[in-house]
Amino acid sequence: MAIKIYNTLTKQKEELIPLESGKIRIYLCGPTVYDYFHVGNARPFILFDIFRRYLKYRGFEVSYVTNLTDIDDKIIKRANEDKISIGSVAEKYTQAFFEDTKRLGILEADAYPKATENITEIITLIDKLMQNGLAYQINGDVYYRVSQFNGYGKLSGKNIDELESGARVEVDTRKKDPLDFALWKAAKPGEPSWESPWGKGRPGWHIECSVMSMKHLGESFDIHAGGVDLIFPHHENEIAQSEGATGKPFVKYWMHNGFLNIEGEKMSKSLGNFFTVREILEKYHPAVIRLFFLLKHYRSPINFSEERILEAQNALERIVTTMANINISLEGQELDQKRTSPSLAESIDDLKQEFMNELDDDFNSAGAMAKVFDLVKEANLILAKNKLEPAEVSSLLKIKQTIEEFDSFLGILFYKEATKTSIKEETLIKVLIDVRTKLRSEKQWALADFIRDELDKIGIELKDRPDKTTWMKKVKQ
Repeated sequence: MAIKIYNTLTKQKEELIPLESGKIRIYLCGPTVYDYFHVGNARPFILFDIFRRYLKYRGFEVSYVTNLTDIDDKIIKRANEDKISIGSVAEKYTQAFFEDTKRLGILEADAYPKATENITEIITLIDKLMQNGLAYQINGDVYYRVSQFNGYGKLSGKNIDELESGARVEVDTRKKDPLDFALWKAAKPGEPSWESPWGKGRPGWHIECSVMSMKHLGESFDIHAGGVDLIFPHHENEIAQSEGATGKPFVKYWMHNGFLNIEGEKMSKSLGNFFTVREILEKYHPAVIRLFFLLKHYRSPINFSEERILEAQNALERIVTTMANINISLEGQELDQKRTSPSLAESIDDLKQEFMNELDDDFNSAGAMAKVFDLVKEANLILAKNKLEPAEVSSLLKIKQTIEEFDSFLGILFYKEATKTSIKEETLIKVLIDVRTKLRSEKQWALADFIRDELDKIGIELKDRPDKTTWMKKVKQ
């Protein structure tokens, strides 16, 4: 089955056909490093990390770039508030970003270009836009001439004649059109600045991403990703700048994730209704956060609440507990997947294919995870039996290997809390089982049942089989 993704540009699902066979180039808009990033900011980094891994799993060679905006009005404001240098603010929160993404199990990008390291390239691109008649300068400020770009609004669906200045588009009476946006900002006292043909100044926000994406991925590349809030004006302006300079299509597919909401409102720093990733990770394991986002389609809004997080935690504990119980049941068994019964093997293979079909259909992670839970259910039906046939042992092995294969891109099985038993605890459980076995042999049923019931209360379930007694963690329902 071909992979299909929803393209914001065309407003429909399309088959993913790379510009270069077998290779996919992806750019994800990165953070503006002025604060710790909140759990809403984390959504695209987690989801597109998994999407990137999945593409690699499917055999594509993936180039993946995430930028760092290290010069911006917000950074300057934060530096003034904290009475430290702008560079210190950027350095502090860049490091925090890397620490947080690492804890969340997010793989490193192939490149993390910084705006301040690409000033020469930014100036060159602005100069090209001026030569093409798409930019003008007023007193050291350079603006993009929106009315001169044919197709402005094609990503967002906005009509240029109806657009009014607002959102992130700054109101400036000197501009020739209120929709024109800044490419270069003239230097202000106390702000960092660089020499340019228009005088000392610094780049605008939008031009940075055009330069950094094209520098690392080419003038035309496959996928540009980010939150839905970036569609307008940021991504719309990127298209205008990039295509206005090169005359080539900028990006083939645009992917946007939905908002993370708190009580129906978008989680954002401006509204003050946010939790930083660091705050959340004080209470919940990073794998829980990954699964929390996987349980909802990436384009859908998702409501953040403690109840929803706990649901994700319980769901994850069902998976890892079942995996641990499979491992316990496989101990000392003769493992040969060829002995799996045809019907069980077919059932597992069908679930695997359905899992893949869900991800191939616009990366439907919610539908895919439902198939994982079906595999968990299949495993638990087998584990509930007092005696396992060779075919059932082989089926458990096949289920285990299938879920581990999925986890190469899901990245959730590093969660260990549900099965966290120390060597001493495992030894104690085995001693109690040995004692109980002796009691049963002596027909001291009351004491044997007491040990079984007390272990059950702390989540350890005993299974009396003809040859021995085994134990496993109880799976949360």
